[in-house]
Amino acid sequence: MQAIKRILVVIDPTREDNVALVRSRLIAAFIGAELHLLACENRRDLKPLLAELCAGLETSGVTASYTQAWHSNLTDTIIHTLRAQGCGLVIKQHLPDNPLKKALLTPDDWKLLRQCPAPVLLAKDSASWMHGNVLAAVDLGNHDDQHHVLHDTIVRYAADIAEMVNGQMHLISAHPAPMLSAANPVYQLRENIVRIYTDKATRYRDQYGIPETNLHIDEGPADTLIPKVAQQIGASVTVIGTVARTGISGALIGNTAEVVLDQLVGDVLVLKPDDMIAHLEELLEK
Repeated sequence: MQAIKRILVVIDPTREDNVALVRSRLIAAFIGAELHLLACENRRDLKPLLAELCAGLETSGVTASYTQAWHSNLTDTIIHTLRAQGCGLVIKQHLPDNPLKKALLTPDDWKLLRQCPAPVLLAKDSASWMHGNVLAAVDLGNHDDQHHVLHDTIVRYAADIAEMVNGQMHLISAHPAPMLSAANPVYQLRENIVRIYTDKATRYRDQYGIPETNLHIDEGPADTLIPKVAQQIGASVTVIGTVARTGISGALIGNTAEVVLDQLVGDVLVLKPDDMIAHLEELLEK
């Protein structure tokens, strides 16, 4: 996170809690980043409000600026401003979506996670992160290089946040059930699978000093285990990756980050693989 120099903060003028602002102030102070506040609105003038918020941030020692804009929809407005302002992180408040509406329409925050070429932190409430638990969710069974880089980034971000809040870092990875018909006999026994995943987690354990009790390697679907463990440890924030599927495949398959978003009580920081970020940048250039 230390490389992020500018953070885009999406301000919801209809809410008084300003959860995104609370999170952004904490992170900006820790990594020395500037904040750029964005109001996605074209029907009324919110510049006085934004100027007041910026003044308060400046008083607390955080450099801040602001924009009021609207480009077709919420996601396009955020991404357009992100690129125009050179921001490396988006922070936005997330409110639970209506289940019926979610079944018919893709939620705005899902669109943002799929299309934004930068990490996105979705803040749930203003509960303090200080001295809390940070959960890094990785897929240790994935062997390709892009996912290895993504996993390294997820764990590094989680470690930075744990240091920032003087908290504890946890790591979770779900593994598949053993299959007697598996071509590789190693995957026919649960003990072997657990050992493989635990061995892969050792590198992160040693590098970041994660206690054994904070490693959560278990059988089952990730979208079930991640919320379960997050609730058990009271995770203040969960750091997770997404492959950002779009179109029919995204609608049918879904992404773990999207599925667990409303199930997690704490905040969610979502990261993407480098190749997906490059692809999204190419699409935006067109």
